Amino acid sequence: MRYPTLTALACVGLLSTAAQANTAELESLIEAAKQEGRVDSVGMPDTWANWKDTWADLESVYGLAHTDTDMSSAEEVAKFKAEGENATADIGDVGFAFGPIAVQQGVTQPYKPTTWDEIPDWAKDDDGHWMLGYTGTIALMINKNLVEEDQRPSSFADLREGDYSVSVGAVGQASQANNAVLAAAYAAGGDEGNLAPGLELFAELAEQGRLSLADVSIANLEKGEVEVALLWDFNALNYRDQIDRDAFEVVIPSDASVTSGYATIINTHAQHPNAAKLAREYILSDEGQFNLAEGYARPIRAEHLTLPDDIAAKLLPNEQYASARPIQDFAAWEQSAKVLPRQWQSEVLIHQQ
Repeated sequence: MRYPTLTALACVGLLSTAAQANTAELESLIEAAKQEGRVDSVGMPDTWANWKDTWADLESVYGLAHTDTDMSSAEEVAKFKAEGENATADIGDVGFAFGPIAVQQGVTQPYKPTTWDEIPDWAKDDDGHWMLGYTGTIALMINKNLVEEDQRPSSFADLREGDYSVSVGAVGQASQANNAVLAAAYAAGGDEGNLAPGLELFAELAEQGRLSLADVSIANLEKGEVEVALLWDFNALNYRDQIDRDAFEVVIPSDASVTSGYATIINTHAQHPNAAKLAREYILSDEGQFNLAEGYARPIRAEHLTLPDDIAAKLLPNEQYASARPIQDFAAWEQSAKVLPRQWQSEVLIHQQ
């Protein structure tokens, strides 16, 4: 599916008032980005949230070649810091908790897109160093060929009673895995500053020999190495449809879940800074937001968009999200995320059979 370019939207008056006022600056940015000719990303692979369509659009419309190196949020920030002025990446996509960390590390540069005013205040840095492009909610992805119907979980509480293995991914490194622990904590009465109830659940699974350390990748799902996985809804739905729509069930846990998101960060030493800014501009435009929704991610500007029917039909029903909630205490979650790697080792993996 194709959408008008940013410049075309500005010319016909379909961008926001702020965007129209900044048309000259936007056109200058586009020309500068074209001169740079490429943008290199980290943590923004083709199969995640339909990034492939955004990269394809940036190449076909603006002539920007692209490469991505997939890695976790922590690895992205560490890479920006370690490479310094010898940067090999221009832009990254990190979990919400890692946006402020990246700023503290001094590895980002600010850029406010022309749709800035339509991004909720909670979802962006005041100075434009990071902003969410989309949200995700932790979901259960169940392999129906491996888990009997009467065993299939619909809540975190159900996980305690099954005989299937549960995969959560790289806790302490990946935002998806960290948020799965937070969601489990929510379900058992914890919060951003108290992850103990969630850690207790996974420790119990480890003691039962049911905590799988298999990576929750599409390859492992396809090979049948994952029975039940905790994933962002957009990843679970995407993987399901790529492998076999009938073989997997995707549900939002009915007792609780967490809605968070991912934010772009532009490397302060980006070799292609204008291309990186244009990439962010495009991601936050209507067409970029539609691309993300087509990859099952919920656009951060959802209140200002009307999704095409075929894209809206790919998402889970709204009623499944009744018990999901966004992070309330951001400072507490930031602190919890910092100590989670040690806690995961000392309180969960120590019980692994």
